[in-house]
Amino acid sequence: MSQNTIRLTMAQAVAKFLTMQKTIIDGETVPIFGGVFAIFGHGNVAGVGEALYGIKDTLPTYRAQNEQGMANAAVAFAKASFRRRFMVCTSSIGPGALNMVTSAALAHVNRLPVLLLPGDVFANRLPDPVLQQAEDFGDGTITVNDCFKPVSRYFDRITRPEQIIPALRRAMQVLTDPAECGPVTLSLCQDVQAEAYDYPESFFDEKVWGVRRVMPDSDEFATAATALLRAKKPVIIAGGGVLYSQAIGALLTFAERYGVPVMETQAGKSSLPHDHPLNMGSVGVTGTSASNTLAEEADVVLAIGTRLQDFTTGSWALFKNDNLKIIGLNVQPFDAHKHQALPLVADAKAALEALNTALTGWLVDSDWTDKAKAGKHEWLIAADRATASTNAELPSDAQVIGAVQRARENAVLVCAAGGLPGELHKLWKANGPGNYHMEYGFSTMGYEIAGGLGVKLARPDADVVVMVGDGSYMMMNSEIATSVMLGAKLTIVLLDNAGYGCINRLQMATGGANFNNLLKDTHHVTLPNIDFAAHAASMGAMSRKVSSIAELETALQETESNDRTTVIVIDTDPLVTTDEGGHWWDVAVPEVSDRPRVNAAREAYVKALKAQRAG
Repeated sequence: MSQNTIRLTMAQAVAKFLTMQKTIIDGETVPIFGGVFAIFGHGNVAGVGEALYGIKDTLPTYRAQNEQGMANAAVAFAKASFRRRFMVCTSSIGPGALNMVTSAALAHVNRLPVLLLPGDVFANRLPDPVLQQAEDFGDGTITVNDCFKPVSRYFDRITRPEQIIPALRRAMQVLTDPAECGPVTLSLCQDVQAEAYDYPESFFDEKVWGVRRVMPDSDEFATAATALLRAKKPVIIAGGGVLYSQAIGALLTFAERYGVPVMETQAGKSSLPHDHPLNMGSVGVTGTSASNTLAEEADVVLAIGTRLQDFTTGSWALFKNDNLKIIGLNVQPFDAHKHQALPLVADAKAALEALNTALTGWLVDSDWTDKAKAGKHEWLIAADRATASTNAELPSDAQVIGAVQRARENAVLVCAAGGLPGELHKLWKANGPGNYHMEYGFSTMGYEIAGGLGVKLARPDADVVVMVGDGSYMMMNSEIATSVMLGAKLTIVLLDNAGYGCINRLQMATGGANFNNLLKDTHHVTLPNIDFAAHAASMGAMSRKVSSIAELETALQETESNDRTTVIVIDTDPLVTTDEGGHWWDVAVPEVSDRPRVNAAREAYVKALKAQRAG
């Protein structure tokens, strides 16, 4: 049977296909791809570049400054969109492509969708070795793009133009699948991008992708329900899956109906309003005292949409009840089965709604609920004390957080690595779903500013505030210029503690000498004196430096109406952190040392290991 065809280059077919993929948001059919980030070079400028030009009025192409930066922004866009929409990134071959590998890993760890289209070498190999090609002496099929394989949910190398048909279909399946969701890499050989093929017109039919809600298995559901009915001290750990499943209402109903305290991971923070009496706040290494006290006693943990990484579980030493049962409610079986959990493989919203019906009549003992509420009240007093205004010459991170919170309480807060995530996890008062945007699955330094750009593109009406340390700022700041160019206004609060303060504190906690973290402790001839405000201004941002918490609050209020990205710099203390809350974290300490402080730290480490659960 014959079918109608359209002759296009492979790159044109990719571009046309992307424009026809849609989803439904709030009842409106919208493009599922929010745009394309592109840095052109040989390997993608002639093929993909020409194809994107042809659709520029339908699917916008954004020029970035750094491939990792643009891919980080794309990942942030997907996270801020609760995985309902996502973006494309295309690069040249070689270093341009490899710059995106870190972002692919970031998306892979965080289960976030992004489509990566790196250019590749010639499929015909006649010009080999081309500029920027890394040759493998023993395998002629290897290119640098093979580095994407371990950090992609799906990888394909396109060596013939017709191969793009099954590859793109598979890509969309992965990008929209709640269990497999993650980065897809289609490595596009540069000669094949320009080759034409008679593609079936049906390949370009409009496709609307909905949300698949996996229903729970009856046996798994019965086992989980029975465990909850028998629980005396149950808690909920809310992970990012609560937000991605849009299960916020179902979670609220469950917690209130049965009196179960809720704790939040970094990705799950903002699942409940911060001031809800059953929201205990952050859990684990960066947890509140309210959460961690309950977690130590809990006999059943309903872990919803979380990977249960070591920061959440206190390196698996947080839970101390010998009769502990974990219910792994997760759409991904890999996560649902962790640490001998009772698996409940299902969509979070669907499963919670079913549990809300099945557990009718059950109620947690009021003593447990009352203890939770009392702990929350005590924690809020401690948190307010930590974030209170100060006249200190060098304020703490917590005091800066307090100033930002008071001045921009409705902002979407964006951050990533270093010491800030721990303080923000405890202290930031998220007042709406997604208003806390933290990349801590991969803890990627340099994510913050690019991530803020991605959030702003996803939520253009939001007040997006980025908090970043000087170390992360130095690693990646170039997307400030992109934000100015795109009119995507950010407010960036830059905390300058003159080095890598977080790792310096960890170094000290494990008995190490102050070495190579704070600038003053590095091998140097002259210490740098960086004018961050002037640097930001040189990229087109508005900027200023403040010298106190009071000045910071004033600056945040005065700059809220600025028409473009604004950077506010403040010097901070590299050593002070919030005393309350927190938990031990497994960081191995040397078994042999000639330094007494290391030996003392080793003794404490060996003692702490005894609380670690093996199963």
